[in-house]
Amino acid sequence: MTTTAILGLGNMGKGLAKRLAGKTELVLGASNPAAATEFAASVGATVTDYKSAVLAADIVVLALPYGAALELAGKLPLNGRIVVDISNPVKADFSGLAIGHTTSAAEELQAAAPSAKVVKGYNTIFASLFDTPASATANVPVFLAGNDAAAVDAVAELVTASGFAVEKVGGLDGARLVEPVGMLNIRFGYGLGQGTAIAPTWLKLAA
Repeated sequence: MTTTAILGLGNMGKGLAKRLAGKTELVLGASNPAAATEFAASVGATVTDYKSAVLAADIVVLALPYGAALELAGKLPLNGRIVVDISNPVKADFSGLAIGHTTSAAEELQAAAPSAKVVKGYNTIFASLFDTPASATANVPVFLAGNDAAAVDAVAELVTASGFAVEKVGGLDGARLVEPVGMLNIRFGYGLGQGTAIAPTWLKLAA
């Protein structure tokens, strides 16, 4: 069974861990592992420091804000590993993206860890959706962008296991399109008061 490391135990990291419990071997990476032992036990995972979690894993999910993820990407032993970037590079006041159009958070992470296989995903999903039944999110797409087809396929399996649909958008430069969708969702959810029980949908209409 594939081993998946989730680095960061905020709402997104914990939510994804709960959805993946029993579907993959889980190891959690935390800045304070001792404080996360109870949660780790609740999802059948082990918890350790970031570096040890990476070394134990085939797929590494960076469930961290963009700045923290970028800082760690250049320090962790990510060579050859599939790395899932779920971040949105938002400004401090959430008024918009700090970078975009000519690059993306995912591409910057790839540059910081050139031997990793970076895949963009989950950035358009609010954490609250992880707490709903999987049946409620089965048709909610997680958009995936990545340059390595096998890595994208591996993350697609993870997405399906976590109870979402998969929409592949091509190479990693597709993150330049997906990250603004995440920002749009944030605007709807917070700026326009629609709340976090929303997600962008993708409909294939009959010809």
